[in-house]
Amino acid sequence: MAHRSNALPTDLLKGVSRSFYLTLRVLPANIRDQIGLAYLLARTTDTIADTQLLPVEQRLEALQMLRERILGSNDKTLQFGQLALQQSSPAERDLIEQCETNLALLRGLAPVDLELVRSVLVTITSGQELDLRRFVAASGSGMVALRTDEELDDYTYRVAGCVGEFWTRMCRAHVFPNAILDDKLLLANSVRFGKGLQMVNILRDLAADLRLGRCYLPEERLTAIGLVPAELLQSANEPRVRPLLNAYIRESEDHLRAGWMYTNALPWSSVRVRLACAWPILIGLRTLRLMRDGNVLDPQQRIKISRKEIRNCLWRSLLCYPWPAAWRGLVEEEKRSKGQDQGSKDNKQVCQPK
Repeated sequence: MAHRSNALPTDLLKGVSRSFYLTLRVLPANIRDQIGLAYLLARTTDTIADTQLLPVEQRLEALQMLRERILGSNDKTLQFGQLALQQSSPAERDLIEQCETNLALLRGLAPVDLELVRSVLVTITSGQELDLRRFVAASGSGMVALRTDEELDDYTYRVAGCVGEFWTRMCRAHVFPNAILDDKLLLANSVRFGKGLQMVNILRDLAADLRLGRCYLPEERLTAIGLVPAELLQSANEPRVRPLLNAYIRESEDHLRAGWMYTNALPWSSVRVRLACAWPILIGLRTLRLMRDGNVLDPQQRIKISRKEIRNCLWRSLLCYPWPAAWRGLVEEEKRSKGQDQGSKDNKQVCQPK
């Protein structure tokens, strides 16, 4: 990258995502700026798409203008002052206000990196635009649902699966360009990795999205168990939808385990990249574990693991890394623990070679 790493607005990154900021900090310096900048621009498009105080058509227009600037097909200065004023979060307001600064950083990328960042952002914005158009009539009193599993799979690829591909190609170009790897399998598992993380978000945010009139559980699957999307607004219906939720939890776990296969296929010497992959997998698996026992339809019961557990995941991965068997066992421990909260035990346990 043409700019030094400190040219990236790290305070802004920390403000809009504390968890990703931890991942970014551990990444090798030669890919940190490119991935951090791609994240900031993706968060900008996501913030625009989620600005519900503005009409959908206005948000779609703003996304189109920003995509043109990202692609370099338009150099007109973005007038996002009104968008910035609509943000309740100071960090997201800063994100919109610093959009031009981040676009300037984008122009400073090396040609190969620029193409990779542009490609992933175009795919992400296509998913955001599809989402806006799909749910244009959605409201608290008017439920709109995805129709099929194919639509759900397509959405998770556009907004997250493609990120796995981007991450892999960036690492391939700068971190382990000469490593002998099965690139076809690596890319396939990287897509599943991203989809798994997005499914965790969808299931975790289900109750909140339903109250906006958005149902990401496909209508055909709900119909098969005798439910309509509007009935999910009643948390008392959770036992009826639980078999379907468990099926999606299992699918999400399978995707994250494909992500773990991806992580362990990377060169052992790429410690920073492997840690950056391991952390969201471990956190995601623990979150899914909580969903097995929690009522995900209850808007008052936000399912998330504590900061203490997150720190524990990070430290355990660092402690276990020198011993391959112990490292590989991190995900198996999550599988065995299922519904049990082992946070306190984990704090006392130290990895030993197996």
